[in-house]
Amino acid sequence: MAILPILKIGHPILARRAEPVINIDEEIVRLARDMIDTMHAAPGVGLAAPQVNVSRRLITVDLTIGENPEEIIVLINPEITEAEGEIREEEGCLSVPDVREQVTRPARVAVKGIGLDGNEEFFEARDTMARVFCHELDHLNGLFFIDHLSPLKKALIKKRMLKRLEKGELS
Repeated sequence: MAILPILKIGHPILARRAEPVINIDEEIVRLARDMIDTMHAAPGVGLAAPQVNVSRRLITVDLTIGENPEEIIVLINPEITEAEGEIREEEGCLSVPDVREQVTRPARVAVKGIGLDGNEEFFEARDTMARVFCHELDHLNGLFFIDHLSPLKKALIKKRMLKRLEKGELS
């Protein structure tokens, strides 16, 4: 059990597509557990492996932020297989601290992936859960929620965040 450092925007690993997980071994299981601890400590409702400096297709999701352990989701090599509708809501990110913006996402998604037990899992998600899945899968593809904003707004946020990093205001 470990709390891992969360990378901030500007780190190169966050800008590239994560590699698939080939084997579910002890290292992947430990990473998933550490990601859950890190997500809860932040606190956040989702975390992708690249955010903790591991370029693998692994996400953790928990809308209860640790209140209900049965609701924790760990998905390996997740994919969105269906998406429909639109919903626009405020969104933030542990890798882009102190920034919240309105982002349009699908209102419903179907997601499949592999659980830590090696079995394929399927989820039908709506509203906030759909948003979290989309957000975390974006991280696996080298994207941030701000990539869904206008080019000008995205550039301004990135510039502001990079200045904060240079000043040592973000760790």
